[in-house]
Amino acid sequence: MLTTQENSLLQNRWDPATAAGMSEPELLLYRSNTLGADKRVTNYGGGNTSVKAMEVDPLTGEKVEVLWVKGSGGDIGSIKMDGFATLYMEKLHALKGLYRGVEFEDEMVGYLPHCTFRLNPRAASIDTPLHAYVPRKHVDHVHADAIIAIAASKNSKELTKEIFGDKIGWLPWKKPGFELGLWLEKFCLENPEADGVVLESHGLFTWGDTAKDCYDKTIDVINQATRWLAERTEGKPAFGGAKHRSLPAEARAEVAARLMPAIRGFVSGNQHMVGHFNDSPEVLEFVNARGMEPLAALGTSCPDHFLRTKIRPLVVNFDPEAGNIEDVLARLPDQIAAYRAEYAAYYERCKHPDSPAMRDPNAVVYLVPGVGMITFAKDKATARISGEFYVNAINVMRGASAVSEYVGLPEQEAFDIEYWLLEEAKLQRMPKPKSLAGRVAFVTGGAGGIGAATAARYLAEGACVVLADINAEALAEAERSLKEKFGADVVSSVVMDVTREDAVERAFAAACVAFGGVDILVSNAGIASSAPVEDTSLAMWNKNMEILSTGYFLVSRAAFKLMRVQGMGGSIVFVASKNGLAASPNASAYCTAKASEIHLARCLALEGAEAGIRVNVVNPDAVLRGSRIWQGEWLDQRASTYGTDKEGLEEMYRQRSMLKRSVLPEDIAEACYFFAADTSAKSTGNILNVDAGNVQAFPR
Repeated sequence: MLTTQENSLLQNRWDPATAAGMSEPELLLYRSNTLGADKRVTNYGGGNTSVKAMEVDPLTGEKVEVLWVKGSGGDIGSIKMDGFATLYMEKLHALKGLYRGVEFEDEMVGYLPHCTFRLNPRAASIDTPLHAYVPRKHVDHVHADAIIAIAASKNSKELTKEIFGDKIGWLPWKKPGFELGLWLEKFCLENPEADGVVLESHGLFTWGDTAKDCYDKTIDVINQATRWLAERTEGKPAFGGAKHRSLPAEARAEVAARLMPAIRGFVSGNQHMVGHFNDSPEVLEFVNARGMEPLAALGTSCPDHFLRTKIRPLVVNFDPEAGNIEDVLARLPDQIAAYRAEYAAYYERCKHPDSPAMRDPNAVVYLVPGVGMITFAKDKATARISGEFYVNAINVMRGASAVSEYVGLPEQEAFDIEYWLLEEAKLQRMPKPKSLAGRVAFVTGGAGGIGAATAARYLAEGACVVLADINAEALAEAERSLKEKFGADVVSSVVMDVTREDAVERAFAAACVAFGGVDILVSNAGIASSAPVEDTSLAMWNKNMEILSTGYFLVSRAAFKLMRVQGMGGSIVFVASKNGLAASPNASAYCTAKASEIHLARCLALEGAEAGIRVNVVNPDAVLRGSRIWQGEWLDQRASTYGTDKEGLEEMYRQRSMLKRSVLPEDIAEACYFFAADTSAKSTGNILNVDAGNVQAFPR
C-alpha cells in the first residue's frame, strides 16, 4: 500500500529471499517496483532506475555491456520488464563524439534509437545519458520530498554538505539531458568515494555495485534527510501557522460540490475535463496556512511537479469563516480570466521563436482555504495524479520554508521545461482520445443488467461513470466488477432512491465531488408489476408512478440544474419501454408510467435545447438477461399472462418479434451510447426502439 506520512522513516523493503536467483534485469525490475511502491521515494511517473549488464550480442554472439533504463513515460512503481529501454553502452559512449555543445543537446535524443539493443521498441527517455555516463553499475534517480525540500532551499548546496558531508555531492540546476549526463560523469570521476548527488531543484542520484547496495543507499539517504528535517522542524508551525480553520468534512464536500461544476465549465472550453478533490490533512494544513498564498505564487520547483500542475495554482477566494460561497461563485469568472491572462503573459515573456503554440491557459490546481484542493485534467487518473504531485510540492515547501527559504524554479527555466520541444513531440505522439474522453455519466439502476452494460459501454469509450442504485449489495458488486475491468479511478457509486428528492440531490453532489460534474444522465431505474386493472391496487399504481415517472423527473431536474451550471450542454437518455407506446394486457400501471416517461422526455427536449441539453428515449422490450425486474413476481405474472412458463417466456418474446431475435442488455447499451456520443449531436426528442421489431410500438 502506498504511504505518504511525513517525517516517518522509510522501511527497507528489500527481501533477500525474493531477490535470490534473479538476473540483473530482474533485480532492476524488483528494485524499481520496490522503490516506486512509496510515494515519499518518488512520485508517479517520476524518477528512473538503471543497470549496466552484460548481454549476448545477437549479431556477433559476443558479450557486450547493455544499459537497461526506464523507458520514456514509464512509472517505476508499476513498470514491467518491457518498460525498460535497452541500449549498447559502447554506442552511447560514442555519442560523445557527436555532441556539439549545450545549444544542440536536444539533437542527441535523435541518436538514441541508433543505440538500441535487440531492436527493443521501448523508446529511451531524455534521462538516458544521466544513467549511461554515471560510471557505476546500478543507478537510482528519485524525487523524494525530503530531498527536494533540501534541493529547493535557497542555500541547498550548504545544506547538502551539512547533512551528508562528502558522501553525497551537489550540482546546480540543469535541465535534464545530455549535458547533465556529462556533468554527472565528471562528478563521479572527481569524487569516486561519493554515493550520490543532489541536483538543485530536482532530485537525487544514488548508485551502487549491486542492486541491493544501490537500493539501500537510496533508502538510507532519504531517511537521513528525513531525520535531519524532523529535528530542525520539530515544534515549528508549518507555513507560518494557521490562518483559517478547516470546515467539517461534510461541509467541505458541500463547498467542493458547488465549486467543481462551475470551475469545470470554465476549463472545458477545448475538451471535457475531469475533476478530483483532495482534503487530506497535509492539503488542509497548507490551504489554511498564513504562508500559503506567497508560497503558492512562487510555483513548484521539481520539473516533474510543474509539468503535471503548471507552474503555480489558482487560490480560490473562499473564506471558510464567512462561508462566502455565493460571492466566490459570482467572482469565479473574473478569477479564472485573470489566471488565464497571467499565464498568457508568462508565455509571451518566455517564448522562443520555435516554441510550440500556447497550451491550455487554465489552472490545473485550485486551492480552497478551509476546504482542500481541486485538480482538473483530461482524465480522472491524470487529475488525481496531478493532485498527488502538488501534495509532493506542499511537502517540499513545508521542509524548505522551515529550514531555509523555499525557491521555485526560475520562470524561464520552468517555461523551457514546460514547452520543451521534446515534451511537445511526446504530447503529439499520444493516442487520439476516445469518443467519451472527459465525459461523466450518471446511471440510475446502475446495478441492473441494462445499467451495468451501459456503464461498461461508456467506460470502454473513455467516460467516467457514477452508478446509482437503491440495492446497496448489488451496487457494490457492479462497482467492483467494473473497477476490476476498467480501473478504480473511473467508477464511483452512490446508493440512491430515485423517489426521494434529498437523496437525488445528495447523489448528484457526490458525483460532482467524485468527477467534477455530470455530462450524461441515463435514467434507467426500473420496476415492473402486472395485474388486471380491477386487481391493481392504489399502492401498485403509485409505486409505478413514483419510480418510473416522479423518479425520472427528479433525476432529470437535478441533471438540468447541474448541466446549466457547467454550461457545456449534455445528454439525457431515458430507458423507457416498448410498453410506453404499445399497450400490454394486465400492465396498466406500468404502461402508463412508461408513457409518462416518454412524454416527460419530449418536454425536457424542448426546455433543454437552448442550453445544448439533448433528451432522447431508448425503448427496450423483453430484456430478460441480467435484469432484476425479471427475477421476481413480474416474471411469474408475465408468464401467466401469456400462458407459458418461465423457461418459455424468452422464446415467446423472441418469436413474437419481427426479427425473431432476443434483445440483450448490450443492445440497449449500444443505443444509450449512440445518444450520449457526438455522433448524435443533432438528435433530441427522439425515440429509438430496440425491441427486435414490434409494429404496435412504431413511433407515430
